[in-house]
Parts: sequence; structure tokens; C-alpha cells
Amino acid sequence: MDKNIILTSVKKLKEISPKRNFAQSFDLVINLQQIDLKKPEQKVDTFLPLHYSKGKIPKICALVDQELGTESKKVFDKTILKEEFPEYNDKKTLKKLGIEYDFFVAQANLMAQIAATFGKVLGPKGKMPNPKAGCIITPSTNLEQLKHRLQNLVHLQLKNDATIRVVVGNEKISDEEIADNIFTIYNSLIHSLPQERNNIKSILLKFTMGPVVLITDKGPLVKEKKEEVKEKVPKKAKITKKQKEELKQE
Repeated sequence: MDKNIILTSVKKLKEISPKRNFAQSFDLVINLQQIDLKKPEQKVDTFLPLHYSKGKIPKICALVDQELGTESKKVFDKTILKEEFPEYNDKKTLKKLGIEYDFFVAQANLMAQIAATFGKVLGPKGKMPNPKAGCIITPSTNLEQLKHRLQNLVHLQLKNDATIRVVVGNEKISDEEIADNIFTIYNSLIHSLPQERNNIKSILLKFTMGPVVLITDKGPLVKEKKEEVKEKVPKKAKITKKQKEELKQE
């Protein structure tokens, strides 16, 4: 995929989309084909650092003990110490925590306790501290570097269908940076697929609200929303007993 085509697609989407009174997010949707989700080797589940910001600074919560507590409080948005874990046994409190924070980092030697306390809610949300993202930390981990890495990190994952959905930036980010983020994701993804480019069915770019642009090798195509029109088949008319008698008389 040529980066100039991606850049043209970004510009086209901005051109045809109505202006809003807030910075809209660019959503990238990549539909795959000939993928068997039942085969573990064909599932995509990787974290990818982008060259540029996604526009929104992610909120990070750390689950640590006193050994890392002081440094963690300086770096991350929230720090929950080991002795505070029992306060999060309530499912409602956990759900609120899972919604508020984008990433959770955990001290390695506390993972068993973290899984028991937080796993029932963070697990289904896909927010449990993940070693692939570098979110399992030790006293030697540079927390500032980790924070910076997580700010530009995207999670490419296939869940219930063969579709990758990821935010690649917003309207405050330059067109060139958005295009670079998409290009980086595309190149990384095709190398993780069994048939590489042949597994790509379609690539769509859209705002949360508004039209959709299809990114193709020949350039952007505006994807119109087609309304399904169901043809009404006339029902066979029922003839009443009285009508039958009238027909006989005729």
C-alpha cells in the first residue's frame, strides 16, 4: 500500500465529512478474509508502537507494592498499592476502574493477587496487564520510558470476527502523521498474516460519525450507505365463500 494513497484517503475523508464542534477520531477498520479464528496461529494479538500520537493521551493505572509505589505515583495517573487491593472486591468499583483507565501495569511478583482481584473485570475487557505491551514491571523498569511507549501504542487484535478496529489519531493530528500511523499498522499487520496481503479484504477509514472512505490501491472510494430495500411480494388474494358463489352465478 502506497503511503501517498493513504494520505489522499485521509484528506478525502476530511473533505466529505461535516464539521463537528470537537476533534473527531479517525477509526481504521481492516476486514480480513481466509482467516480461521479457530486456529491459534492465525489469530492476531499484538501491540504496536506508532511513530505519532493517536491524539488522546491514555490514562494508566499501576498495581504495585510499596517498593514501586513512590515512583509509580510520580509517573502514572493512578497507583493502587497491594494493601489497597481488598477495596476493589466490589464489581461496580472494578467496572468503573476498567472504564476510566486505558492501560494497567502490574508488578510481576503480584500477578497472582492481581488476577484474583482484578481479573474478573479487566480480563473480559482486554485490559489485564499484558507482557506483550511491556505492562509487567519490576523495580528495574524505567517507568517514564514505559509511559511514553504506552502513549503511542495500539492493540491489533482479532476477537469474534475477522476485523481489526483501531483508533489512529484525531483531527488535531496532521494528515501526514495520520497517514504514517495507518501505513505502520498496515505493514505490521500483513507480516503477521499467513497469506500476508492476500488476507486483506478491505480497508476503511472513518470518523466516529459520518461517511466512510474505502482505501484501495487506486485511491480513495467514498462508501455510500445503502439502504436495504426489501421487495414486497403481493400476497395471494383470498376468495371468500360469498365471492365464490357470485362467480358461479356469473
